[in-house]
Amino acid sequence: MTLKKAPVNARGGPGEDYKVLWSYPAKGVPLQVVEETDDWRRVCDPEGGVGWVHKRSLDGHRSVMRTSSRDLILRDRPSDSARASAVMAGRSTAELLICKTGWCRVSVDHAKGWVRMSDVWGLSDKLQCR
Repeated sequence: MTLKKAPVNARGGPGEDYKVLWSYPAKGVPLQVVEETDDWRRVCDPEGGVGWVHKRSLDGHRSVMRTSSRDLILRDRPSDSARASAVMAGRSTAELLICKTGWCRVSVDHAKGWVRMSDVWGLSDKLQCR
């Protein structure tokens, strides 16, 4: 899931009456859903924070984030020896297109390429929260 709009408040519980823990300032941030109610989703963010956001704030697009400040080379095929096709800046997000055998094809500012799953946040089946 990603944030559909911004700003979005993360709350301490599933409702407007719960305290705002922080606010997400940018749309497109990838999130992992930890728990659900009819209208609210408890989410984990790339920093490891956990909070509740309203379901209308989320969309079904999958994205990933480069949590390291170092840039990441996108490859033209899923191999470390493949030619570089683009660069994903450190601390940026990319649209997730497809994954296979430890690699994922992503799109960043209209450029596409392959990255190792372990080099971006948001792909693990294990929750990556505190």
